[in-house]
Amino acid sequence: METIQKSVTLLNELIKVNNDRIAGFAHAVTELGDNDFELKTHFKNFKEESREYVHELSRAIDMMGGEPEADTGTTSGGDLHWVWLYIKAPFSRLNRQTILEACERSEEDIKKAYRDVLTKEAYLSPDLKKLISKQQQGIINAEDKIKALHFSAA
Repeated sequence: METIQKSVTLLNELIKVNNDRIAGFAHAVTELGDNDFELKTHFKNFKEESREYVHELSRAIDMMGGEPEADTGTTSGGDLHWVWLYIKAPFSRLNRQTILEACERSEEDIKKAYRDVLTKEAYLSPDLKKLISKQQQGIINAEDKIKALHFSAA
């Protein structure tokens, strides 16, 4: 029973992290200019990817008899990250470069959260490890894409 409760807690943390990611990319899309159609499309895709991750994680929690976090639950760290972006904005133009930097830092934080959960493998069934690893790879791919966009924009 303790293992199931710990698994549910870990998966709920990943739901919160993905909710941060959804909110962050939604915010980034609103800050981009009309001429940033390609970047907006990438960010919308990453946002939808995280929505699917939340759905998968919630389904896994349901199957264990647990209670998934609300769709709107976020981590305090994720909230603080985007607050920092707003604080920084008046001092530096909130442009494509600044937005890409913020998204890159956020993806790094999310990747770390997945890595941290995977280190607690004693609480994860093989199916959960597989699910989390698959999602982690999606985060890594997104981060690589953001880094490439950031580099090309520099």
